[in-house]
Amino acid sequence: MATEITMPQLGESVTEGTISKWLVQPGDKVNKYDPLAEVMTDKVNAEVPSSFTGTIKELLVAEDETVEVGVAVCTIEVEGEESSETASAPVETDKADGTETAPSNEQADTSQKARYSPAVLKMSQEHGIDLTQVEGSGKGGRITRKDIQKVIDNGGQTSKPKSAPSVAAEQNKQTSKGTESKGVQAPSANQAPSADKADIPVAAGDVEIPVSGVRKAIAANMVKSKHEAPHAWTMVEVDVTNLVHFRNSVKGEFKQKEGFNLTFLPFFIKATVEALKEFPQLNSMWAGDKIIQKKDVNISIAVATDDALYVPVIKHADEKTIKGIGREVQELATKVRTGKLSGADMQGGTFTVNNTGSFGSVLSTPIINHPQAAILSIESIVKRPVVVESPTGDMIAIRSMVNLCLSLDHRVLDGLVCGRFLARVKEILENMTEDKTSIY
Repeated sequence: MATEITMPQLGESVTEGTISKWLVQPGDKVNKYDPLAEVMTDKVNAEVPSSFTGTIKELLVAEDETVEVGVAVCTIEVEGEESSETASAPVETDKADGTETAPSNEQADTSQKARYSPAVLKMSQEHGIDLTQVEGSGKGGRITRKDIQKVIDNGGQTSKPKSAPSVAAEQNKQTSKGTESKGVQAPSANQAPSADKADIPVAAGDVEIPVSGVRKAIAANMVKSKHEAPHAWTMVEVDVTNLVHFRNSVKGEFKQKEGFNLTFLPFFIKATVEALKEFPQLNSMWAGDKIIQKKDVNISIAVATDDALYVPVIKHADEKTIKGIGREVQELATKVRTGKLSGADMQGGTFTVNNTGSFGSVLSTPIINHPQAAILSIESIVKRPVVVESPTGDMIAIRSMVNLCLSLDHRVLDGLVCGRFLARVKEILENMTEDKTSIY
């Protein structure tokens, strides 16, 4: 029997993926764990491995098509099992005249006739083909891409005359946004169009940019976070003059010894995880009827590319030194930019640190990385005139200042604990000096 390979879940809160490239074609023989396709999500680029050894029968999803987790993307005839064609009802021979007679329509299995894959739906809608008039050659009478292509090659003519129900009435029953184990269900014709589609006029000179699967997934996750989590926001400014002097004094020796640059981000992450150990409420997640306070401190970091944003995770960050955090930041960023980030690199985050200061930003209100309870943005370090205390009274001095911006889920957190958390991060950072802080 042909077995279905489904879209895997490639990370926490990932609900759909986009087939960016098929690595196999129907008829190809594959071994277990061989890559079948490259998949993009809002969090990761990864390869989908085969769960079996066998022969690829059919690709159910087209390239650049987005489907939800659990939807079948291809079928494979598992080695050692009888194929669906071989296992189907045998052709009967009429003894009187020697002609072959196929099973009658009443006897044929059409249980999957009305189950359409996203690829079939897309092809039929693009070419105006009424799926109710197409004979399916797949298992249970299911219509395959080859069946649609055959109709297209015949000039759009189906194998039997068109009759009610109409194309719109039948095909509006399904869409690629809802799923079942064998196919995809859709809103009825009376339902409103998708809310993310807007009727915006396009004038001469305007450029229409197709939305990639990654961008769609990012958009969906951001909308989910804003809709579900009541965001609140707070900020503190921190005098990191001592930290700047400390880092600048050791960065050259560190690069020569360790082989990578010592940036400011590992210092900020270290201060954050130390504060999270004292205020574990911020290392929590909303679970509907309860709040889950996570034992492990796993820091998600935002890494941007030209067309997407990825959030790899530093596992057990509270157990690492500044050097260890710095090395992992560098390794994860390299994986993102070379397309080698794996699903495991994206999982388990409990709190996010976003280094918006690398773009020169001095103030931001980040969206929480669902289902976490908070996200901290580290803004740009800038020199400003600041009033400081001295033995002779207040005076104005040039100091290196940075803003720390915290977005929080108000279902989980309140201003009091978040204010104390930020105050503790501020205190740790302002006391990072060569004689008080160890990099190793």
